[in-house]
Amino acid sequence: MTGFLVHKIGPACTIQDQGRPGYLDKGLSRSGAADPLALAEGASLLKQAPALAALEMAGLGGVFEAESDIRIALTGTQMQVDLDGAILAWNASHQIKTGQRLTIGPARNGVYGYLHVGGGFDTPFTLGSRSFHLATRIGAPVESGDRLPVGPDKTSITGVCLDVSDRFSGGMVRVLRGLQTPLFPQPVQERFESTVFLRGQRANRMGVEMTSSGDGFVANGQLNILSEVIIPGDIQMTGDGKPYVLLPECQTTGGYPRIGTVLPCDMALIAQAPAGAEIRFRFVDMDEAIAAQKAFAATCAALSGNVRPLFRDVADISDLLTYQLVSGAISATGDMEDWG
Repeated sequence: MTGFLVHKIGPACTIQDQGRPGYLDKGLSRSGAADPLALAEGASLLKQAPALAALEMAGLGGVFEAESDIRIALTGTQMQVDLDGAILAWNASHQIKTGQRLTIGPARNGVYGYLHVGGGFDTPFTLGSRSFHLATRIGAPVESGDRLPVGPDKTSITGVCLDVSDRFSGGMVRVLRGLQTPLFPQPVQERFESTVFLRGQRANRMGVEMTSSGDGFVANGQLNILSEVIIPGDIQMTGDGKPYVLLPECQTTGGYPRIGTVLPCDMALIAQAPAGAEIRFRFVDMDEAIAAQKAFAATCAALSGNVRPLFRDVADISDLLTYQLVSGAISATGDMEDWG
């Protein structure tokens, strides 16, 4: 069998791909990777399609034994990782031999790390996707003792890495106004935009709590708002005016007022922010939102061209003689007692 045997697994590890769109009218949210950019990065490192499924690891990974020779890539938030005790580089691709054990420990900064395999994880399709939907239990969770099958691998490239931008410590997040934004008085909107939020302790694949000091952010007539369709990125205000940013497994309708929607290209900043990370929100108009999305798509498309060898071949270094290759030389005739 081609795949991994799962010896240990973290409590929130699931197979995820780009999700299953088109089921909102059935009450099913899209699901899919919390950090879609990580899928694109893994695909570029393995030279394969970003639609292939990966293992998403929230906070903690697991112990996996290769039942065949497998190419892997590691993306998303950096996690402690070793192969039979040897440390592996993150944001890089590697070759694993049959019988070797891959151990992925806790996250070092953000929330979601991703294990990709050459050919993608070949778990069953459900409604057109391999993504496990935690809220509805659609698909299958990953548990100790499972065997994760791997699809046919059409390439053999490994030993490449990728420089990635920091999206694992919060930051400025762009927000598009919506139909319910005017329900919030202008002073409330301005205070929302000027507030420094902290990513709260309450978070899962449905949404992330935002905390701040001072009064909540209350809409006019918020108790009379009818439930409407909601999507990932919507910023809902609870009854006390606390914001929650909705993630890929959010409910499909809701009656809490929404002050705006985070741009899809900035969603990783929310999903990957560790507890206590600072988040700021900035309203943008439609033109800026479209330009930001186009730039994000261009960045994803360019990833394959930005990979580089994990280790440089000396034959490719044109200025090799300018490097200090030897240092700390000693005299061959020196007193050996000086080594004591």
